[in-house]
Amino acid sequence: MSLLPRIKVAEPVIHGVIKLVFTDGYEGVVDVRPVIARGRIFTYLQKPENFARLQLDEYGHHIFWIDDNGDEIDFGADQLRRDSEKQAQLHLLAAS
Repeated sequence: MSLLPRIKVAEPVIHGVIKLVFTDGYEGVVDVRPVIARGRIFTYLQKPENFARLQLDEYGHHIFWIDDNGDEIDFGADQLRRDSEKQAQLHLLAAS
């Protein structure tokens, strides 16, 4: 049985792109701009100053933002890990 990934460090690189370091040592970058562009619950993150308020929960299970209404917008560690790995593979394919 494998443990769910946990995030050790999460920091915005540029608006919509996050650098992640996981507790197992994996480091990656994930681009969430396509998700933010959908709007709806992610509309708050379309402003760079709001996106910069990224927070990491104390257990490393998800990253989140608190919007102006006090609602939490979050991305889970497991999905971020999958997306980061997938995006890294795409970059390698594009570079070859």
